[in-house]
Amino acid sequence: MNKALAQGAVIGILGGGQLGRMLAVAASRLGFRCHVFEPGAHPPAGDVAWKVTTAGYDDAAALRAFAESVDVITYEFENIPTAALDILEALRPIRPGREALRVSQDRLIEKDFLSGSGLTVAPYADVGDAASLEAALARIGTPAILKTRRFGYDGKGQARIMAPGDAGQALADMAGAPAVLEGFVDFEREISVIAARGVTGEVACFDPGENVHEGGILRTTTVPAEIRPMMQADAVLLAGQILNALDYVGVMGVELFVTGRGLVVNEIAPRVHNSGHWTQAGCAVDQFEQHIRAVAGWPLGDGGRHADVVMENLIGEDMDRVPEIARERHASLHLYGKTEVKPGRKMGHVNRVKTAG
Repeated sequence: MNKALAQGAVIGILGGGQLGRMLAVAASRLGFRCHVFEPGAHPPAGDVAWKVTTAGYDDAAALRAFAESVDVITYEFENIPTAALDILEALRPIRPGREALRVSQDRLIEKDFLSGSGLTVAPYADVGDAASLEAALARIGTPAILKTRRFGYDGKGQARIMAPGDAGQALADMAGAPAVLEGFVDFEREISVIAARGVTGEVACFDPGENVHEGGILRTTTVPAEIRPMMQADAVLLAGQILNALDYVGVMGVELFVTGRGLVVNEIAPRVHNSGHWTQAGCAVDQFEQHIRAVAGWPLGDGGRHADVVMENLIGEDMDRVPEIARERHASLHLYGKTEVKPGRKMGHVNRVKTAG
């Protein structure tokens, strides 16, 4: 089904977090309605969605009813159980497609896909036990980082190995989960490209943003990134190559390390991405509208940037600064409606437009 969705069509969103919330807002601006499927009660996206189904991903009846109520299905996070996708895909198209989820749900499969596509990644090895970890460290060396193959985000499911003696504790931290060892990359900066591909194969990319992390969580993204024009072009072309290889439909975040020997792909995220929030203040069509356009079969918007922007995540007690931020000039607040403030929890973000003088 490649026909463009008409006004009033319903877009199903798997996941009800802040990304789902902002997707639903973008969809409403284009005349669509959103039905959110989310196991947890009172999700942020529920405040702005047309309809919410509160059920688990193991509830086959709820999944079928959800699919039958929508015209197309998309998602705001990667770790959707395969059995749930089997039920949904039999009833409605899922965009982006299953292959992108299969690749991104497992760090080892993702590394194999990227390196098999001719792209540069950090040295890596599959780790299932102490013997395989010892062999991997002998080949890759230290420092290195051990990561669970699945379900890791915002620095979770990771353990640093600064010397061989750290290996035992790092393996214990994995709690028996399959893991992958990655060598450290000596990089100058991290950047990300937010890229989109439509149902017709057209590709549009936003300018690369420069990311700074604290404690494994993204703190700021600054656009433009301080990279050479040639490297900017390489980053955009690389992102387009990944989208085409996956026959992708929707928006993807591609994280890259800038090194003296070129670009190294860190990871891909088959969804709208935290490091793309700056597009809300810097572009006529932001990443959320771009994703809705793609999954709805519409033409992609112009990804051109009209302003320099610094996006800052508001994490935990940063919410105490909201009254102060609200008084700033050239700052736009996006709060996610989460009532409970927790350390390390993303509560919102602010986009600051940089002006001359």
